[in-house]
Amino acid sequence: MTPESASVRIVVGVDGSANSVQALRVAESIATALKGRVEAIACWDYPSIWAEPLALGPEDLEADAKKALSEGLAAAFGATTPANVDSKLLHAPARPSLIEASKDAAMLVVGRRGRGGFAGLLVGSVSSACISHALCPVLVVHADEYSDELLGHAS
Repeated sequence: MTPESASVRIVVGVDGSANSVQALRVAESIATALKGRVEAIACWDYPSIWAEPLALGPEDLEADAKKALSEGLAAAFGATTPANVDSKLLHAPARPSLIEASKDAAMLVVGRRGRGGFAGLLVGSVSSACISHALCPVLVVHADEYSDELLGHAS
C-alpha cells in the first residue's frame, strides 16, 4: 500500500458511557482531519464464573451491547452517522479485542471510566490495559464541557 492509498484507521471502544460518546466525537474529528476512518467497536461476553449472577439471559448481553453501540453513535453524531464511521459488535472481552484491533490501527481511542473523587483520577481497567498493551498510540478521553468546546460541539 502506498502512502497515498493508505487510509488512517482509528479504533474506538464504545460502551454507551458519556466518555465513550466523547471518544467517538474526538476520533471522528481526528479521522476527518487525516482523511481517515473510524471503527467503533462494542464488545460483549459472558461473565466469568466468578462474576455476580445475572438476572438477564445471555441474549440480553448481546442486545445490551448492540443498544449501547447504536445509542452511543446516535448520542455522538445525531440521526446520521458520518460516512467515515463504521461500527462493529464483537462477542469477545473488550480488553483483548481492542488490543487486537490496535495492531493495524493508527490510533486507539477509549473513554476514561474512573470513579468520582480521588479514585476518579485513575483510568478504568479496559483503558489501563489498552494504555499498557496496545500496538498503536492510545488516547484516553474524558467527557466534559471543555473537550466539547474544543471540538466545536454544543454542551
